[in-house]
Amino acid sequence: MAEAKLMIDKHAFQQPLQIGSVEPTIRLQARRMFKSAAQDHLMKVVSPSYSLTLRLRYPDSAGALGRITSIIGDVGGSIGAVDIVDVKGTAITRDFTVNTSDVDHGDKIVGLLKGDNQIDVLKVSDRTFLMHLGGKIEVNSRIPVKTRDDLSMAYTPGVARVCMAIHEEPDAAYNLTIKKNTVAVVSDGTAVLGLGDIGPRAAMPVMEGKALLFKEFAAVDAFPICLDTKDPEKIIETCKLIAPTFGGINLEDISSPRCVEIEQRLHEELDIPVFHDDQHGTAIVVLAALTNALKVVKKKPADIRVAMSGAGAAGMAIAGLLKLAGVEQIVVCDRSGAIYKGRSERMNPVKDWLAENTNSAAETGSLSDIIKGSDVLIGVSAAGLVSAEDVQGMADDAIVFALANPDPEIMPEEADPYVKVMATGRSDYPNQCNNVLCFPGLFRGLLDVRAHSVTDEMKLAAAVAIASVIRQDDLHPDYIIPSVFNRKVAPAVATAVAEAAIKAGVARKSQEAAQ
Repeated sequence: MAEAKLMIDKHAFQQPLQIGSVEPTIRLQARRMFKSAAQDHLMKVVSPSYSLTLRLRYPDSAGALGRITSIIGDVGGSIGAVDIVDVKGTAITRDFTVNTSDVDHGDKIVGLLKGDNQIDVLKVSDRTFLMHLGGKIEVNSRIPVKTRDDLSMAYTPGVARVCMAIHEEPDAAYNLTIKKNTVAVVSDGTAVLGLGDIGPRAAMPVMEGKALLFKEFAAVDAFPICLDTKDPEKIIETCKLIAPTFGGINLEDISSPRCVEIEQRLHEELDIPVFHDDQHGTAIVVLAALTNALKVVKKKPADIRVAMSGAGAAGMAIAGLLKLAGVEQIVVCDRSGAIYKGRSERMNPVKDWLAENTNSAAETGSLSDIIKGSDVLIGVSAAGLVSAEDVQGMADDAIVFALANPDPEIMPEEADPYVKVMATGRSDYPNQCNNVLCFPGLFRGLLDVRAHSVTDEMKLAAAVAIASVIRQDDLHPDYIIPSVFNRKVAPAVATAVAEAAIKAGVARKSQEAAQ
């Protein structure tokens, strides 16, 4: 396959899997063929995350455009849009959108273009940074203030009457302020996905992104609040102090085991729902995907053995939710191997809980030992921890969820010959397990009925709702979880969560009133 053809064909395989357009197995095989060829040539796959816009001026002559595309394509750049900016005399200026594999790859492409004496590189723009200029969200007014009458009602003196109405009836804040539709996205920046402890300022782009997704997928107004402290007591106190403004709090990217204590305390001490998405959002999406994967392989939750890699807060939440869903055999591993009751090495409160609530047979051994014979492997740990030999030793029709990001515990190409169903956290493979399938709809449901807490029943209901978006007849090894862009997901989750909240008695408002 020629490199130029490889770069053009790549775009077909970046798009979300669409059942009905191309048969999934054929599409997956083509995607894997592409990735294999791309990795042989580049060792890394190009990505929109490293997308550049290059403004180039060059002679408007035969072959000039082809020379530019060859320079870019020969070193693995993927050309997207090519737009004419200007034509003056014998020179033409065009903007080239180019996806690269990383910063160094982009620099190499720019350097080669600058080295051609017939090409002037006028401007190089990093499209990801351009998207973030000025932040990704803003506050807009819902009402006009154009006249004195508008001002007197929206602010003084008319606003005083509204303030007193809330003073006399605190729950009136849900009708008369932004509280009814607003969520705080709270983080201390200690466990940012793929980056670790980078601090509150550097975590802001992620929290803004979270707020953007809340609005885009569920019309929930969310605001990022990054705290300059790692002290659990200060984080708890701050959340309690800002709670009157918000209808819910989404904790985000707080390191384990601190996040478990923080969420539990806030759950007990606040009258609005508190949800740590890295724990429970992950668990809900995993359960949804596993529910459908088990249908594909015709196995039941009570009959399967699950091996897990990753004993942090997400691992704890996944294990807990799987148990509630009827999975009885779960063994969780960390770097020291299986976690079991009585183990003393490298333990903490989260691992103590896992030791008490999983691995009833007190199995010992390495992750490789525990994987052997298991029906399901769930990884929420780190890249490259699982080998092809490991998954080869799993039970027939094995299921592997390798969810470490950006690089999974095992790449799909390595696991594919030995597993029936494969899922990752990445968008460039089928079966992406992404928390955006959960949290927008979940908070939409919580806010709609003014729930004051999140229950296990709501989490189970959310998982069932996500799974049920895919019809039984459409289930396939490469299609067990809806696309993150499937607009049916958030409403389905919202409805299920609202119903579960009412049934559990934690809703202030009926579902009919919410509608």
